[in-house]
Amino acid sequence: MISATKAQNSSNYPPGPKAHFLFGILPEYSRDPLGFTTNCAREYGDIVLWKGSLFKTYQLNHPDYIEEVLVKKSSQFGRHQTIQLLRRLWGDGIVGSDGESWQRQRRLMQPAFHRDRIFSYGEVMVNYTNRLLTTWDDGTIRDIHEDMMHLTLEIVAKTLFGAELATEVEKVATAMQVSIEYYEKRLNNLLFFLLPDWFPTAKNLRFLKAVRQFDELIYQIIQQQRASGKDTGDLLSMVLQVVDEDGKGMSDRQLRDQIMTLLIAGHETTALVLSWGCYLLSQHPEVEAKLLEELQTVLDGRTPTVADLPQLRYTDMVIMEVMRLYPPAWGMARTAIEDCEIAGYPIRAGDGVLMSQWVMHRDPRYFDQPEVFNPDRWAGDLLKKLPTYAYFPFGGGSRICLGKSFAMMEAVLLLATIAQKFHLTLVPNQEIVPWPAFTLRPKYGVKMLLSKR
Repeated sequence: MISATKAQNSSNYPPGPKAHFLFGILPEYSRDPLGFTTNCAREYGDIVLWKGSLFKTYQLNHPDYIEEVLVKKSSQFGRHQTIQLLRRLWGDGIVGSDGESWQRQRRLMQPAFHRDRIFSYGEVMVNYTNRLLTTWDDGTIRDIHEDMMHLTLEIVAKTLFGAELATEVEKVATAMQVSIEYYEKRLNNLLFFLLPDWFPTAKNLRFLKAVRQFDELIYQIIQQQRASGKDTGDLLSMVLQVVDEDGKGMSDRQLRDQIMTLLIAGHETTALVLSWGCYLLSQHPEVEAKLLEELQTVLDGRTPTVADLPQLRYTDMVIMEVMRLYPPAWGMARTAIEDCEIAGYPIRAGDGVLMSQWVMHRDPRYFDQPEVFNPDRWAGDLLKKLPTYAYFPFGGGSRICLGKSFAMMEAVLLLATIAQKFHLTLVPNQEIVPWPAFTLRPKYGVKMLLSKR
């Protein structure tokens, strides 16, 4: 990867790929977003200009430049316009808001993710996992991605909202799939991007139906909690007790937006880490053997608990390495809200910036043999030696993922529980394709043959 620092040309723009006169870089990007961003970094350096038909975007491929946007100059950047594509879904929750509204919501939700409270969720996580494993039969084939999405959805609903969603998971999974397909279509199709979501195309109508399905479920959860009137210690019952300076609590609509964000974001990350993790372990028996050795030493066949986490160091390194190669959030975008400068180049208000975990996590400047799945790379305090934004699976700055500790604890406990009881073999002749839509999903699932240990 070459270095691009102070501008060397008279136009004072960084280098970048040739753009179509009408569609900009969209045709090339939409064919292969991961390959396109990777090639841009390799060919053009640490800052790359993407010329679009409607706006310019700068791809940042150096930790220092990413830190400028997320930390040092964060007040000069806001949410990217593409987040508006799912505005109907997210509403004015923590994902879709900025400024004072975002800060207030962050403060409201922070207590639910306090370290002690997160630890109290551990037993639920393991119990729900064991409940799933009782439905797994030796010698059968399962779509592990589907199972992990269902499992983590039930866990987040129970721990954060006190709700049982076992009978609703299929409906939520379908609605989520429709929403992601809708987002990808609008992002990669200029005509569809410009159409408002109320315009009655087939995809718009499917998306609006999916939003209605989410709404029905979430408002049902809210009504049940309001009717109970009890503070059961979960996030929703806590937030229901909060009132502002005028003595008013949150409206159902405000609660809906918070729950929507946490319901989706709270289960997606861990489900994807476990899906990709099972896939990688099936391809690297030497890593699986070392993982099992640790589980046998630490647990000796018993159910893992939160107290075991400090001893499950290799399990933790496996999760970190999975998130390096297949980060659930594969890229982050921001929009400049005022003129500023990055790497010596002027960024104008309205310009976009993209920071890709997929690209940075595979940068050979920071990771030896970056394409190799090697959890042992984390053994020697590598994380402390790296620049902060060479590895940032949970984002960074003030908007760093609120549920980071929740997700890491959940991933380690669930992987330990599953790996103790089952060996998973990848079914041959299937296509395992990373799908970089809103998150990095396996596009066609991950079908595995189950073998009881």
